[in-house]
Amino acid sequence: MRLIKLVLPLAIVFFLLASCQSGHKLESVSLSQIKNQLNFLSVNFNDAKARTGNSGKDFVSVRSLNSDGSLKIVSSKDWCSGFYAGSLWLASDLTGDAGLKQLAREFTMPLEKEKFNGDTHDMGFKMMSSFGQGYRITRDSAYRDILIQAAKTLTTRFNEKVGAIRSWDHNRDKWQFPVIIDNMINLELLFWASKQTGDQLYYNIAVKHAETTLANHFRADNSSFHVVDYDTITGAVIKKNTHQGYSDASAWSRGQAWGLYGYSMCYRETGILSFLYQAEKIADYILQHPNLPTDKIPYWDFDAPASLAKPRDVSAAAITASALYELAQFVPEKKASYINSAEQILNSLNEIYSSKPGENKGFLLGHSTGSFPHNSEIDVPINYADYYYLEALLRQKNFKKLN
Repeated sequence: MRLIKLVLPLAIVFFLLASCQSGHKLESVSLSQIKNQLNFLSVNFNDAKARTGNSGKDFVSVRSLNSDGSLKIVSSKDWCSGFYAGSLWLASDLTGDAGLKQLAREFTMPLEKEKFNGDTHDMGFKMMSSFGQGYRITRDSAYRDILIQAAKTLTTRFNEKVGAIRSWDHNRDKWQFPVIIDNMINLELLFWASKQTGDQLYYNIAVKHAETTLANHFRADNSSFHVVDYDTITGAVIKKNTHQGYSDASAWSRGQAWGLYGYSMCYRETGILSFLYQAEKIADYILQHPNLPTDKIPYWDFDAPASLAKPRDVSAAAITASALYELAQFVPEKKASYINSAEQILNSLNEIYSSKPGENKGFLLGHSTGSFPHNSEIDVPINYADYYYLEALLRQKNFKKLN
């Protein structure tokens, strides 16, 4: 109830703003609009959770919209459960708004029990977006302890013979030891824990996983497979597949963005040049692809045929923009090009793909694609698109301060 009281007055103001702006083309997204949308999203979360009754006690976050337009809410086990809390932390950093910071705390703490969840590789996604951003901003020692335990739990999924962290536990009839390109993002938690504790084990696991992925996930053109399956006895590659892309041989757009972001981050944490070179190669693949639209918001798969419905994936664009701001710091000769591309993406997101006030239940961006092959979350807002969009805006702001 306290949470509802906190945000309801802002929601009223929000609707007054929305009524004044309806019917006008959105040219840019103001910080006040970001604040209003995220507060509105929290109101809709509370309403959706209340409608579930006792069965909804484990719901902790928003994720997307259902096919009927209702809000999709999730438990802490969901891999997306930390991104709304993370968006609130990022938005509080961008705006300096104390109310958003308090709201971020309230959406962060219900995720604490995930620090012991060894059944998922998505520990970094969940915990670094929530507790990680929270610790960066507040230096709350409780957040630090939770993150260290989460990192310990994540290390239990590492297989020395394979040299990688296991991704999914599902589909055991299909894959023996699947590793997905997405898993690169979870390494940031291990790098962070190594610096915090001085324990080299976290660092070594992260580096080995990145090296194994580099050796086996990429094709000659530097596009990435989605899933690589390994033999746990020999460590050899069994097969290379997709799960969310058009085909095993295609370039699933968000997968390419995960790779770009992951190797840019790994270079930042290690200084290993092979990681930097791979990030550059992936950036070139994405930005020079003939099927990349002029607004730089990719279709859900770079190789999906024209005969197939081709929704965009705004989440892939947001991840790419954020990664490019980081990569630009490491490659002086390409700095201007990377920044220009990141700016083009953000301009497109701001001018074309942003929600109007009161739209999309409060999500900031529309038109993402979760999993086209599974007919799941197609052309809808998704919380991780908002998260990486806000991170890109923050990186843009910090870049302009230094340049």
